[in-house]
Amino acid sequence: MSRSRFESILWKVEKMTIVRAVRNGLIHIIPIVLIGAFALILKTFPVDAYQSFIVSFMGGFLLKILDAVYNATFGVLSVYMTYSISRSYMKIKNDTGLVKGGGVVTSVLTFFILAGIGLSDFDLSYTGPKSMFLAIIAGLGASAIYVRLSVLLSNKEKNLYVIGANREFDKMISTLFPIMCTTVIFALLNAVIISVCKVDSCRTLLADFANRMFSFGDVGFLKGMFFVMLSSALWFLGIHGSDTLEGVMQTYFAPGLAANEAAIALGDAPSAILTKEFFDCFVLMGGCGSTICLLIAILLFSRNSSRKGLGLTAAFPMIFNINELMVFGLPIIFNLTMLIPFLLTPIVSYTVSYIAISTGLVPVITHNVEWTTPILIGGYHATGSVAGAVLQLINVIIGVCIYTPFVRLLDRRTMDDINQNYEAFLDYFKANEMSMNNICLTDLGNTNGDFAKDLCRDLRYGMKTQVVLAYQPQYNYDGECIGVESLLRWTHPFLGLLYPPMVIKLAEEGGFLLELEERILERAINDREAVYKKFGYGIKLSVNVTGTTVLNERYLEFVKGMNEITPFAGFDMCIEVTEQASILFTDESKRIFKELHDMGILLAIDDFAMGQTSIHYLRDNIFDIIKMDGSLVKGLYSYDNSRDIILSITNLASSLNLMVFAEYVDSEEKREALHEIGCDNYQGYLYSPAQFLERS
Repeated sequence: MSRSRFESILWKVEKMTIVRAVRNGLIHIIPIVLIGAFALILKTFPVDAYQSFIVSFMGGFLLKILDAVYNATFGVLSVYMTYSISRSYMKIKNDTGLVKGGGVVTSVLTFFILAGIGLSDFDLSYTGPKSMFLAIIAGLGASAIYVRLSVLLSNKEKNLYVIGANREFDKMISTLFPIMCTTVIFALLNAVIISVCKVDSCRTLLADFANRMFSFGDVGFLKGMFFVMLSSALWFLGIHGSDTLEGVMQTYFAPGLAANEAAIALGDAPSAILTKEFFDCFVLMGGCGSTICLLIAILLFSRNSSRKGLGLTAAFPMIFNINELMVFGLPIIFNLTMLIPFLLTPIVSYTVSYIAISTGLVPVITHNVEWTTPILIGGYHATGSVAGAVLQLINVIIGVCIYTPFVRLLDRRTMDDINQNYEAFLDYFKANEMSMNNICLTDLGNTNGDFAKDLCRDLRYGMKTQVVLAYQPQYNYDGECIGVESLLRWTHPFLGLLYPPMVIKLAEEGGFLLELEERILERAINDREAVYKKFGYGIKLSVNVTGTTVLNERYLEFVKGMNEITPFAGFDMCIEVTEQASILFTDESKRIFKELHDMGILLAIDDFAMGQTSIHYLRDNIFDIIKMDGSLVKGLYSYDNSRDIILSITNLASSLNLMVFAEYVDSEEKREALHEIGCDNYQGYLYSPAQFLERS
């Protein structure tokens, strides 16, 4: 699908290594963020009775637990972030021979240097959200330098550090030089910055720089606007804007509430518009970027099920203005599609709210409100008026209108990306199909591996509603329909019908192939009457089952259960065993095949060729039908020996009293050629493609 120039630019930027590393790194720490967010909600839930309870219950035992969880998550969030970004960067690089763990160690070490770990007052405030910018610098910068030094070293002396203790020990010793050099580089840089700028750490430098940017003019509309813009921009870059600018908030805006309270005490009219509560209630609704509006836009207007699922998951913490799950999970960070609404929505909310209060439509804020207070409640309590809640509602409606077109644009871009990734993934699968048993798609360390994981997840959740069967009729030489084969079809909600062998492979890797094949058998049996009406009564109904599933005791018990409901002896039911892997004919497997036979089920070998394994299957007289490998029929005219092999199979089947079927019969010439060499049962486009049943 063609892209506009703007979308093409967005796509190129988002494929940059540093962007992917930061975004993937933040996504990987979502569980930590979510745990910390719930701890924070439970710790600060804005109900007086609840607060009294957690403080007094068992001497504050619950509060101590919540504090411990919060400090272990948000208290060291920048450390997790450094580790995760570095790990993502090293994974993207994926250079042969590169010791990835060394880059991660280097980044964490560098972060502590930049954060000022040697300071006497060093505490969790140095490792929490306020240091996220340092986490990005350490995660990306240190990893990049480490990679470069490692490559240079490996090119010069590949065996420089081979000591001989063991392989893992030697690998880590080989990282000593690049780790040491990278650490020295950042330690020197940190020392220079501290000396020149007269600060105690790089973290302090960033905080001082933020404060100096707001030293201009009085506290008014422009300063507040600049605060909103800068806070949102920092969040977009992966930096916790609210915490980074906390010093600015406390210096310039937080005193506004105390000034209003003092004016009331003196009998004067309060006049300070900009307070901390102003930003918390009317601008940061749902968190930075007024993301409660984004949440509503996604839930109402997005067509992407994964995005809606994220919205539902993030909804509860966002009610309390904790939006890290949405910011990291969507993600908003470095997502240029969301840049405009993420910056514009809080600016519009700020402007509307400032005008509403300055003109007297809404009272100024005179009451303290916790920043975790939900919208409507917060607006009402902050202003002491219903007008405050109405203002919040108006801002939300405006924000939803701003976010909605960009949510739809994101849906379109996601569809484009999915289609492109699927085409590349399908090409890879088909190119390696013959050796696919030796490849684990979901373990591939590239975009194909990521896409395989996504498809595997989609298949697991869509197995009940999206997987259906199509039926391809089988005919004899006289043109009589003698059977149908049920064929798996998965209609993906975005990609449509997917390649069936790939679906089986994904189900196998996902660990739910057995469950999928049970559903296929159940669906085929339930469709039996409709199949007879469409193709004729008395025909054989075939179902494909992989060799690993058919020999599973659970599958046998499932078949027995189906037989009790609808006895197979009453109709011709056939299980076609696909020869994806060699079947071991032990006493146990022979027992299972015998029990299937005893229930009146016919057994067929699918994709039968003349290999040693295939011939071995006929030795114990277990199977009733042979379906020739499709490549033999396709190569009937292309390869001289195909005709001889087919003739050998038909002669062998005749001597063993077995039926032989040929697939991919797409012309009368091919049918006649097969008839001449003894094959009189056919399946293919000459007669009919696979057909879906009409369902009411």
